[in-house]
Amino acid sequence: MHRQVPQPYAYLRRELVEPDWRRLPGWREVTAEQWRDAQWQRAHCVQNERQLRQVFGPLLTDRFYRELAADQRWFATMSVLVPPQMLNTMAADAPLSPAAFTAAFLADPVRRYMLPVRSDRHPQWPSHPLAARDSLHEAQMWAVEGLTHRYPTKVLAELLSTCPQYCGHCTRMDLVGRSTPQVAKARLVLRPADREEQMLDYLKRTPSVRDVVVSGGDLANVPWPRLESFLLRLLELGSVRDVRLASKAVVGLPQHWLQPKVLAGVRRVARLAARRSVNLAVHTHANHAASVTPLVAEAARALLDAGVRDVRNQGVLLRGVNATPAALLDLCFALQGEANILPYYFYLCDVVPNAEHWRLPLSEAQRLQEAILGYLPGYATPRLVADVPHVGKRWVHHAVGYDRERGISYWTKNYRTAVDLRSPEAAGGEAELGRRFPYVDPVDTLPAAGRAWWAERLARGAGRLPDVFELLDSEEGE
Repeated sequence: MHRQVPQPYAYLRRELVEPDWRRLPGWREVTAEQWRDAQWQRAHCVQNERQLRQVFGPLLTDRFYRELAADQRWFATMSVLVPPQMLNTMAADAPLSPAAFTAAFLADPVRRYMLPVRSDRHPQWPSHPLAARDSLHEAQMWAVEGLTHRYPTKVLAELLSTCPQYCGHCTRMDLVGRSTPQVAKARLVLRPADREEQMLDYLKRTPSVRDVVVSGGDLANVPWPRLESFLLRLLELGSVRDVRLASKAVVGLPQHWLQPKVLAGVRRVARLAARRSVNLAVHTHANHAASVTPLVAEAARALLDAGVRDVRNQGVLLRGVNATPAALLDLCFALQGEANILPYYFYLCDVVPNAEHWRLPLSEAQRLQEAILGYLPGYATPRLVADVPHVGKRWVHHAVGYDRERGISYWTKNYRTAVDLRSPEAAGGEAELGRRFPYVDPVDTLPAAGRAWWAERLARGAGRLPDVFELLDSEEGE
């Protein structure tokens, strides 16, 4: 008789649950028809304390609101914008008394990245000394406004700078959303039609690009007729073989993708893609199993039935949200097993300002990658990646060097970008491809000697270290 072997993670199928929104004082009279309506969801997004109080009433204490206001004033790089769909997944099973509910709400993993408060931030190292607003230098690689040509055969087309929800850790916090006291946002200047025309013209002139990620912001905020027109013209380009549509709204506002007019448009686009043998996929963003509900699964199924080849998830590894093997596997099984969404990538949180409490050291990400192997089907086992500035996505085990005391890992790349061509090293031809590029761990996770090293360098730089290459070059000269 075969005996069951105990495992570090015990898989048990869990059906998806849509929390009852009527448990919350402000939504007691909201009907199921209203809840499924995309326009109702958009009209009732929470953007400020007053609207949050209207939903939760006395369930959240005044102290919570003070902490939220302090975070918006002193730390937040993203303004508050939370759709009811996402807000409803927070503290879904909490007791409905103010003290208990507030405690559960503060501990909730979805709340931690959608509604950060001051007490979440690291008290000594809220930002890494090398944090940057456009940490991946995407704007420096714009071929035309909004079109980032970072990889040899792939581009990112940012059609707009708004989303139906704003995540606190957003890697495009320099451009996306409304300005906060901490960040005066950059702005797209061209009219949308002119921007799209320039993008299409560049792609016509650059047949080496075969893969286009259409993003923003979020495509759910592009009026569908305009988006469909752009996609149909994009699919007319014979050089384009992959089109990926990026929308957090599959998870945060699934009601948008369930609208009959939108799904009819997706079918038209998918039919043309199929006729031209172009792979059409949708990429979304879920960071915790609680946010994967029956409505999310319904939206993903509807997109697949409309002809989309895959719906895939690109999440972010975040401390306090999903940075344990159990939390990560729970999310992956909810996506893959219940929602028809393929777990694809989980990124290390980028080195943007005031994000240190979310970020993981590379060593921890490496352990997580090892811990989740063997549980999911191979094709559905996500890759954990570091998006290394000046390099791009690299699997977490691909570092060519790692100083764990100072938390600096080193990476190489096998292609050039426009930024490389403008650098002093560009004249070296093949030589610059052997260059090692650094990536940094959060300072608070380092041993005492490493924390002291960064503190000393920060003091030397009068509170700011502007460039990691300059820092490391100076170290070699000492």
